[in-house]
Amino acid sequence: MIGSISSEMILAILPEIVLLALVAVIFVVDLVVSDERRGMLATITAVGLLLTLVLTALFSRPGPEAVLLWGGMLRHDWLAFIFKIIFLVGALLTTIFTIGWEPIWRKGEFYVLLLTSTIGMTLVGASGDLIMLFLAIETTSIPLYVMAGFLTRDDKSNEAGFKYLLFGAMMTAVMLYGFSLLYGFTGTTNIYELTTAIGAGEIPAAVLVGAAVLVLIGFGFKVAMAPLHFWAPDVYEGAPTPVTAFLSTASKAAGFAALTRVMVAAFPSITLEWTTLVAIGAALSMTLGNLIALSQTNIKRLLAYSSVAHAGYALLGVAAASELGVASVVYYFLVYVVTNMAAFGAIIVVYRVVGSDEIADYAGLHRRQPLLGLVLLLAFLSLAGIPPMGGFFAKILVFAAAVEAGLIWLAVLGVLNAIIGLYYYLIVLKVMYVGESKDADKPLPVLRPHSAGLVVSVVALLVLGFVFGPFYQWAVSSASALF
Repeated sequence: MIGSISSEMILAILPEIVLLALVAVIFVVDLVVSDERRGMLATITAVGLLLTLVLTALFSRPGPEAVLLWGGMLRHDWLAFIFKIIFLVGALLTTIFTIGWEPIWRKGEFYVLLLTSTIGMTLVGASGDLIMLFLAIETTSIPLYVMAGFLTRDDKSNEAGFKYLLFGAMMTAVMLYGFSLLYGFTGTTNIYELTTAIGAGEIPAAVLVGAAVLVLIGFGFKVAMAPLHFWAPDVYEGAPTPVTAFLSTASKAAGFAALTRVMVAAFPSITLEWTTLVAIGAALSMTLGNLIALSQTNIKRLLAYSSVAHAGYALLGVAAASELGVASVVYYFLVYVVTNMAAFGAIIVVYRVVGSDEIADYAGLHRRQPLLGLVLLLAFLSLAGIPPMGGFFAKILVFAAAVEAGLIWLAVLGVLNAIIGLYYYLIVLKVMYVGESKDADKPLPVLRPHSAGLVVSVVALLVLGFVFGPFYQWAVSSASALF
């Protein structure tokens, strides 16, 4: 029995073990390899992440019952498993798109930071205790602060890193204060034991609601929920574009993994109160994100506000606080990660050649490089929720969850905002396909690793649309971990 339990524990944390070993490998290689061969660091990281992803998918699948590690500090269930897959996919595609990005791909410390942040994310998704959750969030966030300001000679990158650090530390303190209130009044930090303590009436209603609000503020910042989204546009624009891609996908998914588990598992007695706040945040995020995106001329800022809007769509599922709601959030991020990675991958390729992120400089892109034009077309159609892309089914699910929960007004607002979002995506596509460029006859080369990353991302978003059933069952299995 002891051997069996030990085996389960090892398989439960297999991704973290392999990633930690990969960090050690990068450290060693970075010390011994010559400057001319430092480009291999990205390749080693990508291969290591692919190996981690395969091993996780094959050997780390959870059973029908959650495996508890270290007294419930970590939980190995379907919710944790699927979010780990999402994080690993995001990190792998990010690494692929750093290849050839001169300020980054020869820097071993960058890949150490990326892998460390990914380890933090996998722990966030599996955390069953507030202390472990806080440590995991910090393990995720601190490397991201450094990565956002990684281009030390770039003023915008320095500004992005400083803003992200400043506001991130402040919001983390707010969240931690909420955690401390919960512990102080219940005597436990276990997320699943909080429900019992709260149900026994051991914490005054006002304190409970206040703690929930503080926790929600901390998580709201992590996922760029309005009105806590103020950091996102500047950080997304100033950070190196591969870092922006990682922030907008894997990091956002980590925030939603924590938000969903904590709010649903720990606060069932005040579901009406916290879901009302989440619904208001969803409405503000969708509306502000889409409306402000209309006026953007920089494609990274446009996608930053688009990211705020998509946080609002995903929050519909959280506000539903139901099994369908949680399943819709999980499926949303299965789609969103590969879709946004496809979009940012194309942006990275364009910037390497053009040296600009202005939308006007995308004029005639489909003639210069048909692959990039097609990738952005499919990615933007998926983000807009056009069938049969994966984004269409993701939006249908969150809208259905909102309607099932009686939040019909929120679902209607989501549909109206999806129409607004379609407009600004079409503006970019119009520039690409109709706009004229003086460099229209000059080809725009794409590195082979970038081509592979773009093709994988596009195929994944198409598969998630055409082969809906199996992936939705994954999402349903993950939701069952909370209900």
